[in-house]
Amino acid sequence: MNKNFFNRSPWSWKELTLLLVLVLVLVPFFIEYLLLQALTDAFQNDLYSGTLVGFIMSIIFTLGLYFIAIKPKKLSWKEVGLQRFPKSYWGPIIGWTVVLIIVAIIVSYVMEWVFQIGVDNSKTESLQTRLTFINFIIAFVSAAIISPIYEEIFYRGFLYRWFRTKYGLFTGMFVSSFIFMIVHIPTFNTLPYTFLSGLIFAWTYEKTNSIYPAMIIHALFNGLSIILTATL
Repeated sequence: MNKNFFNRSPWSWKELTLLLVLVLVLVPFFIEYLLLQALTDAFQNDLYSGTLVGFIMSIIFTLGLYFIAIKPKKLSWKEVGLQRFPKSYWGPIIGWTVVLIIVAIIVSYVMEWVFQIGVDNSKTESLQTRLTFINFIIAFVSAAIISPIYEEIFYRGFLYRWFRTKYGLFTGMFVSSFIFMIVHIPTFNTLPYTFLSGLIFAWTYEKTNSIYPAMIIHALFNGLSIILTATL
């Protein structure tokens, strides 16, 4: 493991600003609002429209990162954590997955008890009301494969590393996790444990210099959530 990985960053404020404008302004308005509305009207199904939008977002995020932060600097994807991690870290991966599941359950009960906010959203309701094998596979692939890959590459691989290098461990964890949380609005019921999961994912990146552990935990948690949504 390269102990100097987080002591330097190949990016400046220019790359950060351009990517934040893309992620926090352009994508929410043009993709998550305008395109999502159009697709929902076309499909009459929140699951289908949400999944397709998520897939489009994954392409935009990845290409944006590549053309703004990777290619101009002639860097490899290792700079955003796409590199091997120690085999000994499989234990913490399982441990953090269990912790995240327990925390999510506790937070969900608190949100429902204190704020009367349930655990369902438009996608889960669509899956439950139109539960078929195809719909389950679509939801599972979207949540457990597509989202963990592009979200970890951007929010941890790039964003956490940028803030971590400039301002230190705790600021890097907090700011990257906060941004990760606010982009999940309006699914308010998931925001508390989205923030906590961001902290966990950033910590695993910190300990391994790799985003693969975060991807695995993210995928396991999301996949289990879809299975429970479909079966309970």
